[in-house]
Amino acid sequence: MAGFVAALRARGVPVGPSETVDAGRVLTVLDLLDRESVREGLACALLRRPTHRATFDGLFDLWFPVAVGERTTETRDLPRTPDGQIDLPALREQLAELLAAEDGGRQLELLAGQVVEQLGQYQSARGPSFSAYQAMKDLAPQTLLSRVLAGLALPPDASERDTEVAQRIVRERIAGFRASVEAETNRRVAEQIGRDRVATYGVARQAEDADFLRASERELVELRRGSQRLARILASRLAVRRKKARRGEIDLRKTLRASMSTGGVPIDLVNRKPRPGRPELVLLCDISGSVAGFSNFTMLLVSALREQFSRVRIFAFVDRTDEVTGFFDPYAGLDNVLTRIFTESRIIDADGHSDYGQALTTFADNFGDAVTSRSSLLVLGDGRTNYRNPKLDVLRQLVDTARHAHWLNPEPRNLWGTGDSAARDYGEVIEMHECRSARQLTDVVSRLLPV
Repeated sequence: MAGFVAALRARGVPVGPSETVDAGRVLTVLDLLDRESVREGLACALLRRPTHRATFDGLFDLWFPVAVGERTTETRDLPRTPDGQIDLPALREQLAELLAAEDGGRQLELLAGQVVEQLGQYQSARGPSFSAYQAMKDLAPQTLLSRVLAGLALPPDASERDTEVAQRIVRERIAGFRASVEAETNRRVAEQIGRDRVATYGVARQAEDADFLRASERELVELRRGSQRLARILASRLAVRRKKARRGEIDLRKTLRASMSTGGVPIDLVNRKPRPGRPELVLLCDISGSVAGFSNFTMLLVSALREQFSRVRIFAFVDRTDEVTGFFDPYAGLDNVLTRIFTESRIIDADGHSDYGQALTTFADNFGDAVTSRSSLLVLGDGRTNYRNPKLDVLRQLVDTARHAHWLNPEPRNLWGTGDSAARDYGEVIEMHECRSARQLTDVVSRLLPV
C-alpha cells in the first residue's frame, strides 16, 4: 500500500497521510479476494477528483495484478489451423461475437490474456517479452465495427439516432478490449523489468503533466475542461500575493531619516505606499500547428483570469498578428473561438508558416500602443522562425516599453537554438521560461505575473 501511494504521488495524484490511513482501514473490512471491491474501496479512500481515476486504475493493475505469470485457469483457447498456427480470421470472428454479446466482458478479458500470451510475445535482448502493438496489429479490432453492428441485430427500421448510439457502444467496447490488452501487456512486462519502470510510460498521466507538444487529444480535452479549475488556483495565488504586497516595500531613505532620533539605528521601518490598481496584461500567442495546443490552452486560461487584471488584450499570429480579445467570453467554446480566429482575423499573410519577425513587426505597427509602462507582456511560442529574420530590435523595443516582459516556451530547454529556433537569440532580449506542461505553466505564471 505504501508503494502504491508513493506511485500515485509520483504521477501527480495528491494523496496525503490521512487518505493513506483511510485506505489501510478500508482493506481491513473488504474481501481481499474480491479484486474489484478492493479497487473501488481504495479509489473512494485515495482519490479527490474524477480526473485521477485513469491514473489510479493503471497503477492499481500494476501493484495489485490480476494474476502472476501466464494465466493457467479460466483460459480461452485461440482457434488454430490444422498445422497448429493461430487462425486469425476465425479469431477475428470470435472477437466480433464477444464484442456483440451483452455479457461478453469476462470472456473478452480472458481472450485479451491469451492474445498477449500467444500473439504479443517476442524475443528481446533480455529474453521473452510482450508488446501490445504486436498483439493487436494483425487482430485489428477497429476494423470489426460493421461485423459487431451486424451482431447487435438492430431492427431494419432503426432510426439514425439508434444506429449512432449502437456505433458509439461498439467503439467503447473495442476501446475497452484494447485497454485490456495494454493492461495485460503492462502486467507481464512489469514482472520482467519492474512495475516502477512500467509505470513511467504505461500509465496514463495527469492532464496537467502532459507535454503540450506531445499531448494526446484526450489529454488536450481534459486540459480544456480543467482550465477553469486551474484559473481558480492561479487567482487564489495572485490574491495571496496581492494581499502580502499591500504593505509595500521598505523605503530606505525615509527609514534612515526616521532613525535620526535613535542615533542612526533603524528601529522603525517605513514602507513605501503600494501602487493601487491591477496590472494590464498583453498576450502575444503563436497559434501555428507546432504549438497550437500550448497557446490555445494558455489563451483560455488567461481569458478565465480577466478579473485579476485591469485589462487583458490577446493577440494571435502565424506570420501576421491580429487582436482576438473579442472572441473570448465565458460562454464561448474553444473550438468555436479558434474557428472564428482563423476565419475572421488576419493572422496569416503570406504562406501560413510561422514568421516571428513579421508577426512582431505587424504587432508593433498596428497595435504598438497596447504595450505601455503599466503592461505585462507575455509572448507564447517556440521561437522557430523558419530561418527568417527574427527582428530582435522590434522585440527589444516592446520589452523596453513594458513594465514586465516574459516569454513562455513549450519546447525543452535543450532544444532552444537548434535548427530554425531563434529562442536563444530572443532569450538575450527577453526573459524566457520553459513551460512544457499545464502544471509548469501554472507555477510559472503565478510566479511571474505582477500584483
